[in-house]
Amino acid sequence: MSSSVLQTHINRKSPDFEKNIRRMVDLLTEIKNEEEQIRQGGGAKAIEAQHKKGRLTARERIAQLIDPGSAFFELGIYTAYEMYEEWGGAPAAGAITGLAHVAGRTVMIIANDATVKAGAFFPMTAKKVIRAQNISIENHIPTIYLVDSAGVFLPLQEDVFPDTDDFGRVFRNNAVMSAMGIPQITAIMGMCVAGGAYLPVMCDHILMTEGSGLFLAGPALVQAAIGQKVSAEELGGAKMHARISGTVDFREPDDDACIRRIRELVDMMGHRPRAPFDHKDSQPPAYPPEEIYGVFSADPVKQYDMREVIARIVDGSRFEEYRSEYGETLLCGYARIGGWAVGLVANQKKNVQTIAPGTGERRIEFGGVIYTESAEKAARFILDCNQNLVPLVFLHDVNGFMVGKEAEWSGIIRAGAKMVNAVSNSVVPKIAVICGGSFGAGHYAMCGKAYDPRFIFAWPTARYAVMSGDSAASTLVEIKIKQLEREGKKLSEKERKELLESIRSTYEHQTDPRYAAARLWVDAIIDPAQTREALIWALEAASLNPVVREFKTGVLQT
Repeated sequence: MSSSVLQTHINRKSPDFEKNIRRMVDLLTEIKNEEEQIRQGGGAKAIEAQHKKGRLTARERIAQLIDPGSAFFELGIYTAYEMYEEWGGAPAAGAITGLAHVAGRTVMIIANDATVKAGAFFPMTAKKVIRAQNISIENHIPTIYLVDSAGVFLPLQEDVFPDTDDFGRVFRNNAVMSAMGIPQITAIMGMCVAGGAYLPVMCDHILMTEGSGLFLAGPALVQAAIGQKVSAEELGGAKMHARISGTVDFREPDDDACIRRIRELVDMMGHRPRAPFDHKDSQPPAYPPEEIYGVFSADPVKQYDMREVIARIVDGSRFEEYRSEYGETLLCGYARIGGWAVGLVANQKKNVQTIAPGTGERRIEFGGVIYTESAEKAARFILDCNQNLVPLVFLHDVNGFMVGKEAEWSGIIRAGAKMVNAVSNSVVPKIAVICGGSFGAGHYAMCGKAYDPRFIFAWPTARYAVMSGDSAASTLVEIKIKQLEREGKKLSEKERKELLESIRSTYEHQTDPRYAAARLWVDAIIDPAQTREALIWALEAASLNPVVREFKTGVLQT
């Protein structure tokens, strides 16, 4: 085998390997059971009510729309998880978004789930739709909307209506996407009321099924406002909009006919230029992806070799490692995923022995920590990827940047700023996968959400916060104890332990990837064995946008 093929050194029969597998399988089982519950939407009665109207549910519509035998890569299924419980909850925020293949083309699908509060928009619903639109904008993805919504959820209107990431931004994005030449098809397959009525009319093609309604104000509001009595069908039915207002392009008898028409329209779309990123025939990794379960350790004090993970993601397990003997706590190198050339930046979780610059002394550098040399190496590698039009993939398991006198004297802040600058100004697509910890400024340097990754995924083992739970809990307890001491109070050892456990429990809950996914800080929680498939979806989507801006970094701290 070529020297660039990563060799595996794992012991599949070791206790640690087996323990890692058990822990990952337990987490995945929990996640998949919860996802299945979320997919029930508003529940059996609400699904039955939808069927009684002669309509399919949102998930049934999507299953019919996508190419037979193909997958729907869902994004944001955990949106609004454990939120809005005083209103009965909003599974998946009452909307379904994701990538699919329709008539052989990659598309974004955005569908209202009418089984959840009649498809009404909660605050997180608007944010979820906007996130899907932003992905479409960044990657030039044709977008299909399946509309079945009662509009804004009025009890929470103040958090849905006015801001830049609220309801109105959806229509603004419709207009921007149309101006950019990103095809948009809307099918009105139920109610489309009030401000929501603008969404379909801002798109390129409008379809409407019999029995659906499209109006700025429903019959009751019209009567209250101007005293006019009119039926829903006469006011804004499919026949009226097809024959009189001329608003819809296609009037369809039912969901089945409407979905067939959408597929026909997508099939006739022209083909635009693709991105300049290099692509060859795909090759599977040399090792089974499921072995990631045993390779990866979620225990922050345990070491593992990130090269073993990379070997189970990239084509042929080939990895052209960049500066392999320098800054070894960050791995950088070139590979292919699904045939696409990529640059990988990954935290190495093995402790490494190195030689201190200037003194020549041997020292140990801790895995998962970014040192001055590793930050400088990564910054230079990111510059090279931009120079050579190579998309970037970041694999996170990072505790943060190194601290202490030696680190400060070596210029860790300057090196970290250089890496953050390179990430911030990078113009090639960036995709992030949070495997384990993603803490503090390390999260930023590894292209966290604030640094515009095209997609950001998390494993069930991900932890996402300013610092780890134990560190945060200890810090917060000390602050609380000092505050109480200033007030003349003293905690017993038992009270101190109870306070520590209470703070740790709260903090751990907030670092869980489901908490992040509920707030759209990550696009999806993925099975580690399917990381390669998720990255291929993301890279194929990114390849639809041919525009790569000129690369400039501004002033670098050298």
